[in-house]
Amino acid sequence: MTTPKQRMLAGEPYIADDPEIAADGLRAARLLQRYNASPPDDPEGRAALLRELFGAVGVDTVIRPLLHCDYGYQTTIGARTFANWGLVLLDVGRITIGDDVQLGPNVALLTATHPVEPGPRRDKWEAAEPITLGDNVWLGGGAIVLPGVTIGADTVVGAGAVVTRDLPAGVVAVGNPARIVRHL
Repeated sequence: MTTPKQRMLAGEPYIADDPEIAADGLRAARLLQRYNASPPDDPEGRAALLRELFGAVGVDTVIRPLLHCDYGYQTTIGARTFANWGLVLLDVGRITIGDDVQLGPNVALLTATHPVEPGPRRDKWEAAEPITLGDNVWLGGGAIVLPGVTIGADTVVGAGAVVTRDLPAGVVAVGNPARIVRHL
């Protein structure tokens, strides 16, 4: 029999109030509290906290506090990535962020899904689908990326866009839902 955490990691439906999952969330919350309170003149200390929190973090990556995530270990971030204030990573499912990615303020990457049917939702069932951002992606301020989305390398997503489906490499997409307006 699989545990709720094993089901969560496999992207299968699970109930989130499992003690093992809750312990992982508490670990992340403690690291986030330290990170978000860290002094701006200690980039080495901040980088060490990010390495402890996330599955992997590339060199010269900068994430400005306040940062929010569920677990951390489900997220990997490439080298030279920059995230402005207010990044939200609902990393119930895997989040993969490439090299040289730029994330504007208040960007949200949301892997969690919930049943549409009221009974299972009331019973606290949830699942997740992974999100992948290719190398050199730029998400404008307030952009939201929904579960299961892959954004190809060199793509730009306009401020406030809601990305509901995959975007290919080398395009500009804007709006809600995001639509391609230009090929680069």
